[in-house]
Amino acid sequence: MINPREQRTQVLQRQVERLTRRLAALQGISGRLSRLRLALFVGATAVSLITLFRFGPWAWVGVSVLSSIPFLFAVARHRRVDKAITQQRLWRQIKQTHLARMALDWDAIPPTLPAPSRLEHPFAHDLDLIGERSLHRLLDTAVSHGGSARLQQWLLNTEPDRDAIAQRQRQVQALQAMPHFRDKLVLYATLAAGDEEATAIGRDKWPGQRLLDWLALQAEPGSSRLLLLLLCGLSALTIPLLLLNVANVLPPWWLLAWVPFVMLSGTQARKVGPLFKDASFLGDGLRRLQVVFGYLETYRYGRHTAVREICEPFLDEGRRPSQQLKRVTRIISAAGIQHNPILWLLLNALLPWDVYFAWRMQQLKRDLQDLLPRWLDTWYELEALSSLATFADLNPGSSYPEIVALETAVAVPVAPLFQATALGHPLITAAQRITNDFQIDSLGSVTLITGSNMAGKSSFLRTLGVNLCLAYAGGPVAADALRVSLFRLYTSIQIADSVTDGFSFFYAEVRRLQSMLAALQQETAYPLFFLIDEIFRGTNNRERLIGSRAYVQALVGGHGVGAIATHDLELVKLADDSPQIRNFHFRDEVVDGRMVFDYKLHPGPCPTTNALKIMRLAGLPVPDQS
Repeated sequence: MINPREQRTQVLQRQVERLTRRLAALQGISGRLSRLRLALFVGATAVSLITLFRFGPWAWVGVSVLSSIPFLFAVARHRRVDKAITQQRLWRQIKQTHLARMALDWDAIPPTLPAPSRLEHPFAHDLDLIGERSLHRLLDTAVSHGGSARLQQWLLNTEPDRDAIAQRQRQVQALQAMPHFRDKLVLYATLAAGDEEATAIGRDKWPGQRLLDWLALQAEPGSSRLLLLLLCGLSALTIPLLLLNVANVLPPWWLLAWVPFVMLSGTQARKVGPLFKDASFLGDGLRRLQVVFGYLETYRYGRHTAVREICEPFLDEGRRPSQQLKRVTRIISAAGIQHNPILWLLLNALLPWDVYFAWRMQQLKRDLQDLLPRWLDTWYELEALSSLATFADLNPGSSYPEIVALETAVAVPVAPLFQATALGHPLITAAQRITNDFQIDSLGSVTLITGSNMAGKSSFLRTLGVNLCLAYAGGPVAADALRVSLFRLYTSIQIADSVTDGFSFFYAEVRRLQSMLAALQQETAYPLFFLIDEIFRGTNNRERLIGSRAYVQALVGGHGVGAIATHDLELVKLADDSPQIRNFHFRDEVVDGRMVFDYKLHPGPCPTTNALKIMRLAGLPVPDQS
């Protein structure tokens, strides 16, 4: 029987094959239309020239119009086919990227936002949340820079909020049931970005914030309503007086109104000068955004009430994006007379034409300064939620965690603070992923994990941390089930020295562990969940053991829980003196001359070591200890 993951893979593969066939057919049609256009153009040109030389210019005009009609129809048809080719190519790219995410084919997964070079964060780098081969990149389906940054913000959040997590879970589950909606959102956002190829393969995230930044700079007040009314009054007085003067009914009294009109209009020249440029820039930005916003505005949400609630800003009657685009289009059309100097001069000589539309433009900008941030924020939120929903859809074995209030977990003696069934690492392919059950019952407890080199200790620590980040982001986790309280997460796994700051490896490790201990001692609502891979590995054995014992004892009974991976088998004896210290281990064995690991977590301390085995298998001169 095919498991759900294989079934999902096969569905995507069939979709890619179907889209490939459709693309081939459309490209064939496009090629034939190209040849037809050329033939129609050459034929129309030849017929027109023959008609011109044999029947004169009047016949030539008629024949030219008639002969160009088939050519124009062919051009229109060709454009529609090319547009369909672009959309089908992007649609196939989306499906291929889904397959790449399922197989962890990093070369085919679009890159995401670059990781900050110097990010002081309690767990971001240790858990591979950001960077080239990171959880963020695996999840990120956002086309906009803002959507990608929103997802990253959720993953790196250090203060989880139970209500926010619950709300996101509901929204992600709703979006998980809408794969076509999610994929179309990616499609339209890519088309809106303009450079379909660059955006489709993820070279760039579209900076939708650019238009918002431009609006924020438009703080200079425009023409006042009172001044506009005054100019309209002067114009209304000038025109009839001018007509009466032209008809020799009155002397040139119109100048008494016209001169003040011109002088007042002149004071607004600097403000109305860039009218067409501003309107064109705004119109272009809104038209691009309208590709996405129009989809969200017109989508029939039906029973998908949770998604409809997210998209409510696009459904507000009278304030929809399409209506604002119509407003700016009218202003662009009116301001376009600037390209006809004579008409522009005549209109502005008698009417406050530019002043009026500059005032309308200013009103539109003020409205958009309120509306556009809501639209963009909703879009970013939707993209981030869709990224988590797509991860859930592509990983049928994942589950949504149960987030339990700490007070509830502590009040119930049998309720653990952390309980996972078949917990695995999402950055390990499903075929290679080994899962484990794990549980933490009470605050102040420390889990010591021993085991041989390469047995899986560090990977298990990251498995715990990564799934906590997924759970607190509101997404699904790589587990059959997870029940967890709210914690502050802190890790010490990948310590690096700093030549530029003058820090040795050991000093960098000491600083990290000191910060972790300080975080444990903070009086906050959330206890600490700490993960440590080897304590004081940067010093000698004797001092490492002394320091490690003291550090573990300082952690025990504190306002937190955690796991420590270590090679120091002496540390496991600490469990004899404290019931809050538990021992677990990973095993290994030598089979046919090679190391074999089962990557399963077993209770108790590790009974064996493998450093000498590995040296011996590598051919190094190691004495036999048997």
